[in-house]
Amino acid sequence: MAILAKNMEFLGTETAFEVLARAAELERQGKEIINLGIGQPDFKTPPHIVEAAIKALKDGHHGYTPSQGILPLREAVSRDLYNRYNVEIDPDLVMILPGGKPTMFFSILMFGEPGTEILYPDPGFPIYRSMIEYCGAKPVPIHLKEENEFSFDAEEVVSRITPETRLIILNTPGNPTGGVVGERELDILVRGLAENPHTVLLADEIYSQMLYEGRVHKCLLTYPEVRDQIILLDGWSKTYAMTGWRLGFSVWPRNLIEKVNRLAVNCHSCVNAATQYAGIAALEGPQERVHEMVAAFDERRKVIVELLNQLPGFSCIDPGGAFYAFPNITKTGFTSMEIQNKILEEAGVATIAGPSFGIHGEGYIRFSYANSIENIRLAARRIDELLDGTQAS
Repeated sequence: MAILAKNMEFLGTETAFEVLARAAELERQGKEIINLGIGQPDFKTPPHIVEAAIKALKDGHHGYTPSQGILPLREAVSRDLYNRYNVEIDPDLVMILPGGKPTMFFSILMFGEPGTEILYPDPGFPIYRSMIEYCGAKPVPIHLKEENEFSFDAEEVVSRITPETRLIILNTPGNPTGGVVGERELDILVRGLAENPHTVLLADEIYSQMLYEGRVHKCLLTYPEVRDQIILLDGWSKTYAMTGWRLGFSVWPRNLIEKVNRLAVNCHSCVNAATQYAGIAALEGPQERVHEMVAAFDERRKVIVELLNQLPGFSCIDPGGAFYAFPNITKTGFTSMEIQNKILEEAGVATIAGPSFGIHGEGYIRFSYANSIENIRLAARRIDELLDGTQAS
């Protein structure tokens, strides 16, 4: 019998894919499922991006590229960050990667080991804690509270930095809550980070262009005093509906870029060439489709929040960004996992239970509104009919 390395016992997973598999199985059995579980836009990649990839293939871009990514794409990323945030980024500090997860993976591998601590958001993207535990570091959850609109108390976070704190992970706008961290909290966090030069911050800003009600995203790279302590994670998956293309980027401190490049060489060699040319077209081409998609999400956000607040035992605050609603379901009398399974099996609506996103997720459930308003309304009707008059046993 094969003997696995012990740290494999600590490697978690992403429950959204398990729910997706169960939903697919129910569909094979003939049940009609409305999927409000998976976190990906329901829009197609804009045609000019697809055409750029086809052209790259026809032009013969079939081979390896530099492990850091082709220079024209890294330059396009630098221009895009300047246009969005008025911040100048050396293309040599940009890393092109197959999606957003490798930046998480490499950052946590780089800093996590037994005897160290890594702070991460909870409820938050489950891969953070999975990788922290895999590396043997101590996971220290940053409790994102509903009464704070799922932001955090920056003074509390700074107070938890110890000499063993190697990495802090920040995700804004956040998954699964849609919470947005305001500029005041970022200012306090940055001051604390500057006082602890042994600590690096991973800023997961993959949803940075999906904000509502006039909210503005402040990129962590705009704080010059901590530029050498910031790793920025961003990419194309959400903004350009390119989840399956597997294309992301990160910006690294100068003293770390060679280290992450070495990890890339050992892991995946490089991102496929045609996709990188598609990435250039996405950043430098027309942005109307992006604005249309965000406007559609905004309309759906308003609809789903209103409907969730009408369901028996549900209450839902207004998510400030991304495309998730994270209602409180404690008054239903069910646990989060019970309600997830009940509405999937009996109402045909796929969602994700809050504890899938951390120890502070109990009492909540995640809805992705990356689906049509028609389907969102139908899902709410089904859940309402199921829960109306139902009591937990």
